[in-house]
Amino acid sequence: MKHVIHSIKDDTLLFNIVKYLVLALIFLFLLFPLYWVLVTAFKTNMEAYMVPPTFFPKDFTVDSFVKLFTVNNQFFIYYKNNLIVSAAVALICCAVSVFSGYSLARFKHRWSRWVFALLLASQMFPIISRMISLYSILGKLGIINSLGGLILAILAAQVPFCIILMSSFFSGIPLEIEEAAYVDGANKSTILFRIVVPLVKSGLLAVGIYAFLMTWDDYLHAATLIQNDARRTLSVGIALRYLGELSYDWSLVNTISIVGTVPVVLIFFFFQKYMIKGLVAGAVKG
Repeated sequence: MKHVIHSIKDDTLLFNIVKYLVLALIFLFLLFPLYWVLVTAFKTNMEAYMVPPTFFPKDFTVDSFVKLFTVNNQFFIYYKNNLIVSAAVALICCAVSVFSGYSLARFKHRWSRWVFALLLASQMFPIISRMISLYSILGKLGIINSLGGLILAILAAQVPFCIILMSSFFSGIPLEIEEAAYVDGANKSTILFRIVVPLVKSGLLAVGIYAFLMTWDDYLHAATLIQNDARRTLSVGIALRYLGELSYDWSLVNTISIVGTVPVVLIFFFFQKYMIKGLVAGAVKG
């Protein structure tokens, strides 16, 4: 009996060792690109081209950071445009999702399922398939090469999923709460904004963060709809201005990548608890 118990303990210990070893390898595999970007930012450009590559900077330098903040002022224009577009899309997505998601969850009629299916179907088509139509529509409206047109184009891609997500949160709120407030004399707007929305604030935050992060990394919309350099966003600006045809300043490019990810890292660091809670809750409600 003791032999069997010891054998089980040995097998469990071996399993745990193998499990944590595999997890550590996966963790290193996922983090290595981030480490390489960080290390390259502190190398000279000549060292960045060395073969075989160096895994630690031989000549540690911050020249790329100094160059970025003193010479390449265009970077901050791209940065500002990216921040404006991402924040605007996140705020508008939240506002539209509150009204549309609540309507979809509470006002049931024979077309409700068709509306839900249409929103879901819109997410099945690749973005590239609607770029020609978007370009034509925005061109007729005269808002090509404008941040407003870019915001509207990205909203068309983000809003359907955000509505579906918010609808699942509203469906998880018991209808009896609203009925009790209605009996007490509250109108629809009071019920929505003072009772229901505070109960789904984690979901609303998840929608806002999702829309912000997806917009921050957008490339295809900005590359297609913006040709004016002063209105380009970060991803397109980096690709067209800092990546040359024959040679790259890899140290500067990686420095830009680090600085460009700061808002995303900060948002995820401070709001990851609410985002994960919101997305998981939305997955199991309704």
